[in-house]
Amino acid sequence: EVQLVESGGALVQAGESLRLSCAASGFTDGVPYAIAWFRQAPGKEREGLSCIGTNDGSTHYADSVKGRFTISINNAKNMVYLQMNSLKPEDAAVYYCAGRMGIVVTTLAPSFYDYWGQGTQVTVSS
Repeated sequence: EVQLVESGGALVQAGESLRLSCAASGFTDGVPYAIAWFRQAPGKEREGLSCIGTNDGSTHYADSVKGRFTISINNAKNMVYLQMNSLKPEDAAVYYCAGRMGIVVTTLAPSFYDYWGQGTQVTVSS
């Protein structure tokens, strides 16, 4: 069974950095997959942030986080990370990891992904 588990959420001050992790399990070894990060703040729609493919390492970023956030992958550990720098109060949200096996494209459309984690809370104080 495919599972995605996020971790690393915390309470931080504006300007600080934080790294989120997404542990993937249940994917067929050797089969490429795509992983993306989303976030959702109270009262707001889900927002796609970044995605990466295991096949070639291609990445894509939303304008809202471009230049501040970096997605990376450790294929040997089946781990995907989101490094978040220069955090702002506007970044506070529940952050989700999403995945799709076999078909890898750099898209932030939620409907593309069929596996989702439970979310991890990020709070940024001023």
